[in-house]
Amino acid sequence: MVPVWYNTVDLFLALCAVGSTECSCGRNHFTCAVSAFGECTCIPAQWQCDGDNDCGDHSDEDGCMLPTCSPLDFHCDNGKCIRRSWVCDGDNDCEDDSDEQDCPPRECEEDEFHCQNGYCIRSLWHCDGDNDCGDNSDEQCDMRKCSDKEFRCTDGSCIAEHWYCDGDTDCKDGSDEDSCPSDVPMTTCSVEEFQCAYGRCILDIYHCDGDDDCGDWSDESDCSSHQPCRSGEFMCSSGLCINAGWRCDGDFDCDDQSDEKNCTTSMCTADQFRCKSGRCVRLSWRCDGEDDCSDNSDEEGCEKTDSPQCAPDQFLCANGRCIGQRKVCNEISDCGDGSDESPYQNCRPRSSEENCNINNGGCAQKCQMARGLVQCTCHTGYRLMEDGKSCQDVDECAEEGYCSQGCTNTEGGFQCWCVQGYELRPDKRSCKALGPEPVLLFANRIDIRQVLPHRSEYTLLLNNLENAIALDFHHSKELVFWSDVTLDRIMKANLNGSNVEEVVSTGLESPGGLAIDWIHDKLYWTDSGTSRIEVSNLDGTHRKVLLWQNMEKPRAIALHPLEGKIYWTDWGNTPRIEYANMDGSNRRIIADTHLFWPNGLTIDYAGRRIYWVDAKHHVIERADLDGKNRKAVISQGLPHPFAITVFEDSLYWTDWHTKSINSANKFTGKNQEIIRNKLHFPMDIHTLHPQRQPAGRNRCGSNNGGCSHLCLPSNKTFTCACPTGFKRLDSFRCAQSLDKFLLFARRTDIRRISFDTEDKSDDVIPLSEVRSAVALDWDSKDEYIYWTDVTTDSINRAKWDGSGQQTIVDTNLESPAGLAIDWVTSKLYWTDAGTDRIEVSNGDGSMRTVLIWENLDRPRDIVVDPIGGYMYWTDWGVSPKIERAGMDASNRIVIISYNLTWPNGLAIDYETKRLYWADAGMKTIEYANLDGTDRQVLIGSQLPHPFGLTLHEDKIYWTDWQSKSIQSASKLTGLGRVTLRENLENLMDIHMFHRQRPPVNSPCNVNNGGCSHLCLLAPLPKGSSCACPTGINLQSDGKTCASGMSSFLIFARRTDIRMVSLDIPYFADVVLSVNGSMKNTIAIGVDPKEGKVYWSDSTLKKVSRANLNGTEYEDIITNGLLTTDGLAVDAVGRKIYWTDTGTNRIEVANLDGSMRKVLIWQNLDSPRAIALYHEMGYMYWTDWGEHAKLERSGMDGSERIVLISQNLGWPNGLAIDKAGSQLLWADAHTERIEAADLNGANRRTLVSPVQHPYGLTLLGPHIYWTDWQTRSIQRADKNTGSGTITIRGNLPSLMDIQAVDRDRPLGFNKCGVKNGGCSHLCLPNPNGISCACPTGIQLKSDGKTCDDSPETYLLFSSRGSIRRISLDTNDYTDVYVPVPELNNVISLDYDSVDGKVYYTDVHLDVIRRANLNGSNMETVIGQGLKTTDGLAVDWVARNLYWTDTGRNTIEVARLDGSCRKVLINNSLDEPRAIAVFPRKGFLFWTDWGHIAKIERAHLDGSDRKVLINTDLGWPNGLTLDYDTRRIYWVDAHLDRIESSDLSGKLRQILVSPVSHPFALTQQDRWIYWTDWQTKSIQRVDKYTGRSKETILANVEGLMDIIVVSPQRQTGTNPCGFNNGGCTHLCFARATDFVCACPDESDGKPCSKCKCHLINTVSVFKGGLHISYIIRGVLTVLAILILIAAFIIYRRKKFKFADPGVSNLTYSNPSYRTSTQEVKIETVQKSPIYNQLRYKKETGGDNSYTKEKIKIVEGICLLNNDDLYWEDLKQIKPSRGGILRDHVCMKTDTVSLQASSCSLDDTETEQLLQEEQQSECSSVHTATANGTPEHHSALPDTGWDLQRKLSTESEV
Repeated sequence: MVPVWYNTVDLFLALCAVGSTECSCGRNHFTCAVSAFGECTCIPAQWQCDGDNDCGDHSDEDGCMLPTCSPLDFHCDNGKCIRRSWVCDGDNDCEDDSDEQDCPPRECEEDEFHCQNGYCIRSLWHCDGDNDCGDNSDEQCDMRKCSDKEFRCTDGSCIAEHWYCDGDTDCKDGSDEDSCPSDVPMTTCSVEEFQCAYGRCILDIYHCDGDDDCGDWSDESDCSSHQPCRSGEFMCSSGLCINAGWRCDGDFDCDDQSDEKNCTTSMCTADQFRCKSGRCVRLSWRCDGEDDCSDNSDEEGCEKTDSPQCAPDQFLCANGRCIGQRKVCNEISDCGDGSDESPYQNCRPRSSEENCNINNGGCAQKCQMARGLVQCTCHTGYRLMEDGKSCQDVDECAEEGYCSQGCTNTEGGFQCWCVQGYELRPDKRSCKALGPEPVLLFANRIDIRQVLPHRSEYTLLLNNLENAIALDFHHSKELVFWSDVTLDRIMKANLNGSNVEEVVSTGLESPGGLAIDWIHDKLYWTDSGTSRIEVSNLDGTHRKVLLWQNMEKPRAIALHPLEGKIYWTDWGNTPRIEYANMDGSNRRIIADTHLFWPNGLTIDYAGRRIYWVDAKHHVIERADLDGKNRKAVISQGLPHPFAITVFEDSLYWTDWHTKSINSANKFTGKNQEIIRNKLHFPMDIHTLHPQRQPAGRNRCGSNNGGCSHLCLPSNKTFTCACPTGFKRLDSFRCAQSLDKFLLFARRTDIRRISFDTEDKSDDVIPLSEVRSAVALDWDSKDEYIYWTDVTTDSINRAKWDGSGQQTIVDTNLESPAGLAIDWVTSKLYWTDAGTDRIEVSNGDGSMRTVLIWENLDRPRDIVVDPIGGYMYWTDWGVSPKIERAGMDASNRIVIISYNLTWPNGLAIDYETKRLYWADAGMKTIEYANLDGTDRQVLIGSQLPHPFGLTLHEDKIYWTDWQSKSIQSASKLTGLGRVTLRENLENLMDIHMFHRQRPPVNSPCNVNNGGCSHLCLLAPLPKGSSCACPTGINLQSDGKTCASGMSSFLIFARRTDIRMVSLDIPYFADVVLSVNGSMKNTIAIGVDPKEGKVYWSDSTLKKVSRANLNGTEYEDIITNGLLTTDGLAVDAVGRKIYWTDTGTNRIEVANLDGSMRKVLIWQNLDSPRAIALYHEMGYMYWTDWGEHAKLERSGMDGSERIVLISQNLGWPNGLAIDKAGSQLLWADAHTERIEAADLNGANRRTLVSPVQHPYGLTLLGPHIYWTDWQTRSIQRADKNTGSGTITIRGNLPSLMDIQAVDRDRPLGFNKCGVKNGGCSHLCLPNPNGISCACPTGIQLKSDGKTCDDSPETYLLFSSRGSIRRISLDTNDYTDVYVPVPELNNVISLDYDSVDGKVYYTDVHLDVIRRANLNGSNMETVIGQGLKTTDGLAVDWVARNLYWTDTGRNTIEVARLDGSCRKVLINNSLDEPRAIAVFPRKGFLFWTDWGHIAKIERAHLDGSDRKVLINTDLGWPNGLTLDYDTRRIYWVDAHLDRIESSDLSGKLRQILVSPVSHPFALTQQDRWIYWTDWQTKSIQRVDKYTGRSKETILANVEGLMDIIVVSPQRQTGTNPCGFNNGGCTHLCFARATDFVCACPDESDGKPCSKCKCHLINTVSVFKGGLHISYIIRGVLTVLAILILIAAFIIYRRKKFKFADPGVSNLTYSNPSYRTSTQEVKIETVQKSPIYNQLRYKKETGGDNSYTKEKIKIVEGICLLNNDDLYWEDLKQIKPSRGGILRDHVCMKTDTVSLQASSCSLDDTETEQLLQEEQQSECSSVHTATANGTPEHHSALPDTGWDLQRKLSTESEV
């Protein structure tokens, strides 16, 4: 007998504290592993490693070395026995890999990858992000290279470039937000936007709208009023609506925790249990074994009704303990109560002879001896039976997750398999999807992103979204769909992010779920706002409400098209998960218990399970597709899961609280991993992979199942379905239209309830921009529905299906509350409670006229009776009433005037000839006869607030604001009340659309009743009458209307122009329907002679005109305008005058905009209003600048005087009273309208106070003005200022106003006879007339005629324009050159021979040319250009040179673009400006690359030479002074303008600093340049650098500038005659010329030679050889220069001040974009001491050498280049003289270079000292013929004359 000393050993369970992970058992005890529920188990130490599962989790047997394995088994290192056949099979069966050690290397196939552990996997799996080998050796891959538009994170992953330093952590390691500048500017939102707490901008209309548009509810905080939550909901302080049952339940469901504030202890309902924490849980969860309270209080005090569950291989003792199965009947009381032994168990007696050697100890498989007893065990794959001897096969397939997908059990083993589309991994248990690497696609509210789950790849798919929530994809069509709950839209795009489109845009309130049927191409979605599930085609057509009954808040949705099933979650008051067939049939509940907030839902198609997340219960669960076998997968560590997806063996879900994407094993919930965190707001998520949309049978086939509209899959077949409301004709066909439906408005949408079907569900008509729809009507003849919108103040119409939507009336409406259609004559009637009018128009809104405007007080509804010719309307003002009048406004009477409060809806019953109305104040629906008699109450109870009313057949229908319902009843008795729809907010008007309106014969149907315009029905006997559009009188024949208004006011209102007729007894404004846009119309003028209106628009920056009926719209001034505040039309003299506050100019032009001239440009501060008096020759204007004044001048700008300058503030309006000889003006600052005589005397106040007058005009005895403050047009007596009345009110944005009387005769035109003898402009003045020329052109000496263009002018480019500034006049006004299609013009040049301008456009990458009048624009070079920065015209050889910074080349072509050739393409690094000197054969260019330089070459590119390469930054502009033979350039980095001679010597700083110069040019004594920073054109004296002057200011995008002058392009060379005899290109050089061929042959023979001048064959007609002529010219020039050298009489020091030590320096940006910012940084500059460049060289004898001195034409030359002397000899005197007296260059130091003569130290010192005191001589060349005048003898230079003199000239 075995001793039983341990029978009494305690076996106990110890419950650990929550959160503890360790347990401690006593001595001689073994501690089992901690269970999932935190329990600890202690067993006797001797039970460890006894082969029995005593712990229940095998932890007491893990790692034990069992004595022996059977001969058929392999003994693992960890003691486990496995089948020997499993050794070296590539699977880790031992679980310690010992069965795969020391295996012979396995040969892999060609298409396989060899893992380091010996496995073979598919080659496709290598580097796919999955650890397929098991040792990760298949994922040891090189990092992917990031693209140019990506940022590489430190971990090697790539993200979008613009995510760097955007405030969001996009790299997993956060490296994209490291080292970011701290001064990143905060996002600023526009006026129309609201800024969320984290910086994002949303539209302001979304602020406080009840929707979480920001994502953090910051747009709904601090709102005085929230959109109310629905019944059964609680509103958090932030505006979020939650289930009312969650209030005070202990859980913080509101993001601001407001649901748990101010709670009492009695908030739990009868079916809830209160936890100790105060939280409420369901009563059924009490004592269910789960800690639902989180403090275990729901499980305390529970009776132990169920015994603890033991493991399958354990024995349950009577005392509830679990012991190993083998310990039963071992003759030891292991349970402690003897229940494991006899007599409680049927134990067979043991024999002492039991031994494994005898009959295998009775064991079926394995036998071993333990403590002297036989112990039977089983092979792997078997389990020991209860008898302790027999073995039974283990069904591994019964264990969940043993195989990833399919499992087949075998005797002693098993086999895993995968469904189609998957392949078994090397572990022989898990399945891998075939195809590309999976991508997680998720919505992030403001964007949609994709992340690779197995690596750190993270990319953006779509951005700039508002509030993307749900999404899905269609893999085969490469589409992504998403819902936006802010825009209430469903959108789609290509999977590459392109082609974004709206799919569903109407009738959505909160589309939180979305699913794609990829087999049948259908779109399904849930809407928790409308409580519906809907379906449509992928393009949104054939939309159908699929499920709507017993639906509360549907959220997530998932489809199983292979099974024809749809699954969804509903988190309403009764949370549940349901499914139905995809046609809506066979609806079933899967789960409705233990659900709080079921958010996400996904289907595992391979595993045939559904998974869902519950955000309230913090759990992820799964069940079979039918809801069975429900089980929690993860129940801890889920703060707020939202959406979920599954792929292979992993679950992926988003979490709102952690803002992360997480993953875990789908079977066990283990291996949890964070895929991405620190996201914005992760919402829906899907796995983008073809196996997530496996192929299946399309039940509808290729012909849509034969269905006319929708074919929806069902369980095994399909169903033909019709769009919502459409009648089904048979099993396959639906009706094409609706015959009868109830039409009702709901403010933000218009809906219909079809009466063609039984379901009576409402359907939103797809309309856009419905803001506040109120009144409705319809016309079945044209199938239109009409509605009014009191927010947009408009009347609109569309077809009944939503197509053809248009706004037909949108002006002069204030509150259009009633609407009625005369279906007989197609007229539209409406009431306006704001203007108190009833109006009528044609059905399209045309020919609008006012019918009734008197004695109306808030008219509301209106109905018409075309049969009787009457109209009826309700009026609910101070004296509520119902009135009737003829439809032409005749015979008006009150029919009901008592017992009315708020008479709202009206309806006519044509059958019983009754009038019905609803009164919201009396809470009744009543009726009476059509004349008001026999009044009866139809319904007088349970009518809280009726509004809309309509009749059809035997029923009456109405809407009710308070009950939020649509109801019906019998129209005769009021009984049989039925509620059609309820819970509908903001219900308005209601009508029944049908097609049975009775036909009516009308005189208007025959020839429009004889009317020229409107034919209106009227009561018999009249039958009809004619009417005219508003403001036009009906003529005496009673049929015809006048052609237009004769006396009227016309005024600007920023976005439109309106007219108020003074011919009729009421004031109504009519919009001028111009076929053109208006943005900010300010000033206005009228030409009564031609009937045209002129206006200025300061936003569009143009002046336009049109006829008074809106036709013939045209722009007359389109450039050179900034803010045109004042405009006046001289109808007599046929001119238009205007003021411009931006440019501070007053200009004039012909009425068509031609011959434009600046009249006044000096001493103007802010000119505004302008008025003309042609007869007197005066113009008057106001100036409201710093010193406000009122001025007068002649209409030609002469005799300018200030009339009034005292006590003026903002003088806005101005008018001339010619009859009263007085001047009137309105002052918005002094709040007065004043008057004075025409000379400014007798000033007096007419009207005071006026709040903010702007425009002012007068007609007859009255003055009229617009007022910004009161938003009205006012009128008063022009002499006394009394009798002020409001002409029109409620008109915001009022600007200028003019009064017109077209019947008043015009005065005498002073210029009427032959334009006053003027060739161009004839302008009146007080003394008569004067002739004038367009801007920039001088009047000839005859005082009558002008040239067509200036002689000398600047031509400059400004990105989108080319302009000129005349140098002939002193106003320096820029005039646009009308060249078309300018985008980004950079470089310019001009050809004086053909008069064409050449320019580069780097937006189009072309070189073009055009005439200066804009004609004949043509592309010269259209291909092979990248960034053409510089351009130069060789006017002699007719060649065009250009630099290309993008290609680093200098090219040439003929002027027409032919013979193109690359001249230089090596050693160029950003070549920019270029200039030519055809007379000398030189080409110059700047290069601002890495090593900035200025170079020179011959015109053929030969003899290339670097002139300047030191002390250069960004040499931008370059120009040549052909007279003084100098180069000038601008340096935008060193901020200065410099010059040198043509060889780069005698370098001199002209101006420093300059802000950011770009280009420059030269004319006479001036250097002109453009400046990016100051946005101006400036000039300085080219000799002194002084006399700086701004020519033009405030010009954006200034680029190149050139001078066009007769003196610029002069001289010739051999290529100027017959192209030098060359066939293609001719290039002049210094001493010869070269013929060259283009790079690409044109097929013609090409001559290519080097031709010397002596061999030139061209001959003049006189027979003289060209070479002789040239020699003669050169000889004459040499003589002239020698003479000039001897008459130099004076030397002068020429010093420049040192530049400042601290300048602003600019980066030199690219100008390929339209907007340019210049980055400014302050840098310290070294002082520059040497203005002339020099080198100091030391000879071998330590002596200095002195070079030859040349003094010619006042220039001190220090140069050893003989070529320069040759240049100087050819200088020709220019008009007015090149150099003035006593002008020369100054130098601080002498430039000494090596020469043939040496100076000793004493000579050098003397030379330097004398040079400091010397002055350069100057020459005056003023004679017209160029003969120099001798002024004085050559002065003593102070030089030592013992040196060797120059051979060219001796001084």
